[in-house]
Amino acid sequence: MSFSYFEENLGSSFPKVETADENGILAIGGDLSPDRLLEAYQQGIFPWYNEDEPIIWWSPDPRFVIFPAEIKISSSMKKILSREIFRITYDQAFAEVIKFCGQPRKEEEGTWLTAEMLEAYLKLFELGYAHSVEAWQGDQLVGGLYGVSLGSCFFGESMFHKVPNASKAAFISFGEKLAANNFRIIDCQVYSDHLKSLGAREIPRKEFMKILNQGLSEKNKMWS
Repeated sequence: MSFSYFEENLGSSFPKVETADENGILAIGGDLSPDRLLEAYQQGIFPWYNEDEPIIWWSPDPRFVIFPAEIKISSSMKKILSREIFRITYDQAFAEVIKFCGQPRKEEEGTWLTAEMLEAYLKLFELGYAHSVEAWQGDQLVGGLYGVSLGSCFFGESMFHKVPNASKAAFISFGEKLAANNFRIIDCQVYSDHLKSLGAREIPRKEFMKILNQGLSEKNKMWS
């Protein structure tokens, strides 16, 4: 596997995911065109890199995922959801959600959501492949998430919150909606304590690819 794969193989498809290194890096270079991104997601690959780096394409093993029916809701979150503190909407403020997701966290100096990536996912949204979930308090957007939806698979990219529990409320409500629409999986990509608390777990890449291929063969009903 060449780390300058796309420079040496201009216009070519991705290498097989099994050729990724031990960290999950599969290829470096290329572009973030809609066709390239959709090809990547369909093959279990995603971009993740910093502003001063070339585009890095990943396919880690194991893969961190949530099965919609397995989402964990704590007793405190059940109380919050029952009180309807947040109003949840879909695809009503995609540009705002991705902008807030791209703002540096308190513990971080920069952001991995580069201007190039923001533009790329806005294009996917316009094409109907990227989607957002919003949590509101009154007219204020206080939390949300965005990702890519293909078949019965959702590929989560990032989430944010401006008040406590807003992103959790958005994610849980969204997960319940995905379960009701028979989605197979939510791809969380790599481990995080926050998503583990919501029910995410690691599965072998081979198992993830099997589920992905099954999901891609099914009609995407949720957004029609």
